[in-house]
Amino acid sequence: MIDHAPDVPTTDDPQAGRRSRLATTILVAAISVTVLAILLLLAAWRDDQKISADMGTATAEVLSAGKLRSAVSFVTPDGVTHNPELGVLYPTNLTSGEHIDVEYSRTDPDLVRVAGRDARVAIIPTASVVVVTWAIALPALYLDRRIRRGRASDLSVERAHD
Repeated sequence: MIDHAPDVPTTDDPQAGRRSRLATTILVAAISVTVLAILLLLAAWRDDQKISADMGTATAEVLSAGKLRSAVSFVTPDGVTHNPELGVLYPTNLTSGEHIDVEYSRTDPDLVRVAGRDARVAIIPTASVVVVTWAIALPALYLDRRIRRGRASDLSVERAHD
């Protein structure tokens, strides 16, 4: 009779492998979301650096406003009207028809942000995504581990009786 450790899945239990794959999937998903959130924050910081390196300012009209994307139109000193395809960075609390001050990269006028805002406004939403992700993942991993331990101990008890 071989007594198996309770937290190690056995090859005789088809559910054990599935549970291990479940734990791996949960970990991969949580780590992926965390990495993507951090990369988005770093990209926002990089965009801010590009704008600050060669900054121009203008007054823009908000053409459409949304929580994630707001379209603006502004004229640079050379008389060219710009309507950035991706909208303005940090568009929170804008209203259609509103006139706002914007900061843009003179080398790339389609890279534009609301004046006075920068990547710091993305820290709380990014942290929230990471916290919620792990608040879901950790209990799921704990539950998976308890289930695997329960199954492994059930199997060792059955084997002891055989």
